Amino acid sequence: MRHAKSAWPQGLDDRSRPLNGRGRAAAPRVAAELNSRGWTPEIVVSSDAQRTMETWELMKDHFSPTPQVVFDPSLYLSGYTEVVSLAIQMPDTCQSALFLGHNPGWELLASQLAGDSLEMATGVAVLFQTESDSWKSAFAAKEWELVSAVRPRELE
Repeated sequence: MRHAKSAWPQGLDDRSRPLNGRGRAAAPRVAAELNSRGWTPEIVVSSDAQRTMETWELMKDHFSPTPQVVFDPSLYLSGYTEVVSLAIQMPDTCQSALFLGHNPGWELLASQLAGDSLEMATGVAVLFQTESDSWKSAFAAKEWELVSAVRPRELE
């Protein structure tokens, strides 16, 4: 998932940018939609930027049980390599995870997993699945299926 729509206040560095009003409204709607589809992550691995942390804060109450969350600085403006590096460290008992980050890396990541170009506008969540006995083998096989996407604009 890419973070919800953010503001561009003067005087703040990029990492410190908060969500804007549209983003604050969209994040819980996306979470509610994910939950209604049965997409409840066991773990959330997120960039430590303000806008990703705020996105998760607005989403977390829509999942039960509330997933474990890890805010990792390596996901700030990163992509495929960093996600794989973190994913292969997850326990094999973990069946679902939500990675929360930024473009352009998230769009490249989603496109690489899908095998086709995907647009990752702010707040978009895409669900991929694969058959594998471990996260490491899942990324080694590179056989991911794009199941669906949730776009905030379609939930208004």
